[in-house]
Amino acid sequence: MIKVGIVGGTGYTGAELLRLLAQHPQAQVSVLTSRKEAGERADALFPHLRGQTDLHFEAPDTARLQQCDAVFFATPHGTAMTMARELLDSGVRIIDLSADFRLRDPAAFRQWYGLEHACPDVLEEAVYGLPEVNRERIRSARVVANPGCYPTAVQLGFLPLIEAGLVAEGAALVADCKSGVSGAGREAKLGSLYCEAGDSFKAYGVSGHRHWPEIAQGLAQIAGRKLDVCFVPHLVPMIRGIHATLYVPMDRVPDDLQAVFERRYAGEPFVDVMPAGAHPETRSVRASNVCRIAVHRSVDGRHAIVLSVIDNLVKGASGQAVQNLNLMFGLDERCALDVPPLAP
Repeated sequence: MIKVGIVGGTGYTGAELLRLLAQHPQAQVSVLTSRKEAGERADALFPHLRGQTDLHFEAPDTARLQQCDAVFFATPHGTAMTMARELLDSGVRIIDLSADFRLRDPAAFRQWYGLEHACPDVLEEAVYGLPEVNRERIRSARVVANPGCYPTAVQLGFLPLIEAGLVAEGAALVADCKSGVSGAGREAKLGSLYCEAGDSFKAYGVSGHRHWPEIAQGLAQIAGRKLDVCFVPHLVPMIRGIHATLYVPMDRVPDDLQAVFERRYAGEPFVDVMPAGAHPETRSVRASNVCRIAVHRSVDGRHAIVLSVIDNLVKGASGQAVQNLNLMFGLDERCALDVPPLAP
């Protein structure tokens, strides 16, 4: 049995990790940390987990975490990088759900997150945890940087077109994205209050969102060159879900655009290419690790329009983290994740 630790278990992603790992046949959470809730039962804070866990929160203790095989960091940025080296030296493998290891360039991390990176040497070896791109590297990784929610939906939508060489030379890609309120986290914030977010719709981070450099970095890796991408996130009054509408000027128009996506994702357990003409809905992936994608051709025939939906807390965070855990320990990557979405 793989012994797992979760640092920062009181947020939405921590709760999702507990929910998913409660059903994992080969992994068990043995350490669950929270400074604020130390001593409290996890199922007191998360009543939906009654009968699924008897864990108590405890204050973060490196010695306790060093007894684990793997540690998830479900923390704000700046925490994982201060603890990573000591855990790695003890043979612990790390899956970081924060941004500490996503950006390859420490200067870019400083620019977007306002912190000096505490362990640039560990950053160098960290593997970006998008399995559909880096599956083999993830298998042997000691540190996996779990992708952000928007970057997951956006990169999976653009990926087949970029790999097929269909993006017009010098063209700008557009990612028009919407997220539910849970993407803002569990802390009390004015903009996340029901009376503020309900019955409304707005863009935010238009002049620069922290997920933009992650998206740009990932697309450049896929393409082997820098691509121009415009990313605008929006907040919509729902709890879970991300919907990314992606616009791609094409250099040439393939005879069968649908086939480009079907070929690329054939055999991928968590990417569902929908039938031609489909319009995926966020509710169709609720509480699942699935990304559903549909591709359309614009009226003028020169643009591909990709619709990509995920649950921001599962494929966009904790589910993808468990998928990465499975790969790192040589398990079927569907372990604890191969369940249908919830409806209604």
